[in-house]
Amino acid sequence: MRGDEILVGVISDTHGLLRPEAVAALKGTDLIIHAGDVGASDVIDALRKLAPTFVVRGNVDGAHWADALPMTADVEVGKLLFHVLHDISELALDTAAVGYAAVVYGHSHRPSIEMREGVLFLNPGSAGPRRFKLPISIARVHVSGRQLRPEIVELPVKARV
Repeated sequence: MRGDEILVGVISDTHGLLRPEAVAALKGTDLIIHAGDVGASDVIDALRKLAPTFVVRGNVDGAHWADALPMTADVEVGKLLFHVLHDISELALDTAAVGYAAVVYGHSHRPSIEMREGVLFLNPGSAGPRRFKLPISIARVHVSGRQLRPEIVELPVKARV
């Protein structure tokens, strides 16, 4: 933490590939959220060496190691609450009424920052194998009190993978 600011690292859709560029981009974060499609338990182990890590299960996380991962999670970030799930189409609650500050999701591999009724909807994109011509990315959220400053970080990776 820097003063009263909390830096949240957000990653998704690693599909078993934790790139060194993603690790570098997540260094210095106070906590990490992985929005599913982890692909391998060693990805979680590596992230936990960087910061406390919260993980939900994605549709490719069917191996035995993933049985303990929840489908959704609520993560306290300072005074705020982030709701995490893999596939946004499975969101079945009124996030503003519940009082969430943010909804974090993955699945589409498309990075996105959007505000809906005062709630941040954040998809960090995919940090794993490249899909189509979509960018390889993570996100960071700077949290200061009740203020959120999200950013998408495109990772400088070679075009092959």
